[in-house]
Amino acid sequence: MSQIVGVQVVEQADARPPLAARFRRVLSLDDFQEAARKHLPSQIYSYVADAAETGSSFRSNRAAFEEYELVPRVMVDIMRRSTAITLFGRTWAAPFGIAPMGLQALTAYRGDLQMARAARRENIPMVVSGSSLIALEEVAKENPDAWFQAYLSGSDDSILAMLERVRSAGYRTLVITADTAVGANRENNVRAGFTIPVRPTPALAWQGLTHPRWLINTFLRTLIRHGLPHFENSYVTRGAPILSANVERSLGDRGHLSWRHVRMVREHWSGHIVMKGVLDPRDVGLAIDAGVDGIILSNHGGRQLDTAIAPMRVLPEAVALAGGIPIMLDSGVRRGSDVLKALALGASFVFVGRPFSFAAAVAGEAGVLHGIELLKAEISRNMALMGVTQLTELDSDSVRLVCR
Repeated sequence: MSQIVGVQVVEQADARPPLAARFRRVLSLDDFQEAARKHLPSQIYSYVADAAETGSSFRSNRAAFEEYELVPRVMVDIMRRSTAITLFGRTWAAPFGIAPMGLQALTAYRGDLQMARAARRENIPMVVSGSSLIALEEVAKENPDAWFQAYLSGSDDSILAMLERVRSAGYRTLVITADTAVGANRENNVRAGFTIPVRPTPALAWQGLTHPRWLINTFLRTLIRHGLPHFENSYVTRGAPILSANVERSLGDRGHLSWRHVRMVREHWSGHIVMKGVLDPRDVGLAIDAGVDGIILSNHGGRQLDTAIAPMRVLPEAVALAGGIPIMLDSGVRRGSDVLKALALGASFVFVGRPFSFAAAVAGEAGVLHGIELLKAEISRNMALMGVTQLTELDSDSVRLVCR
């Protein structure tokens, strides 16, 4: 009898979370953003949605996808098409994953865990952020196949200690972020009243009170059950609390990072190494020489250097120089057609950030699952309309660059 009860408990605990009826009208990833804008305090919404300075790179990311048009084939039996793809010897259910995003436990209750569970269920990769407010060990328990994104310091001892912590937690893919040598000029966040760590202000308190669903279901629920969140993964030891009137978050030690450190990581890390934040094709060659196994072209979603080039615009050249090393891409991916365009130009995989953050904020794991399903369905539908049955069939003939 106890065995039967035990099985029932496991099945119930692992049951797919239902999506609230009000979110069934969310028909695309973009729809989550408007829902999140209404749900989140304006300061926290700004942190997720806004970009650096003028937002030029953010807009350019979308424009770069729109510069390409798809070239469909016809009279192809597409009934057995598959969205599956292989990366690093693992077959994933779709050619996209969840990009690393910090402070997710501030936008959604245990946000990183919600995403980790959804990614595990849907068999796509999820990258845990080094700026997470939930310990990387806890996320790994929810999703043993998750990747970890490290914000490495310039200290050899600190890097080696961090590698040991990540290895001990069971991670097999390490993502080194390369484009955060200094903090970005996110003046839009400052105008909205958001800082890191978050400083208590009357305006923030008012926004909390006027957004009761977020206040009760995310902030107070976290505070009561888990205490005040801290930065858990920036260093080997626990970092600063997310809410503080005095603490400053220092990024200065990242300015010392160099290719020497990447080679050192390669010597001490037996798993896969992915470098994220590369944009110059010359750095593709240097990264490969340093021993990385894959590269994510990224301008941090327009959140770091404003006017930085969109990854899609350097993708073909990067792929040509990579010699078969997987070139991946993030920044601006919103539609299944975006995914297919990137794959046609040689990308091995893409990652999506903000939309899944918004999905988790408004609907938790069920929202993230819904977002994954929407994007996966778009990819499958567009494959059918293009006459493509396997993603490996996509090539440069599948797209055309259009001058508008």
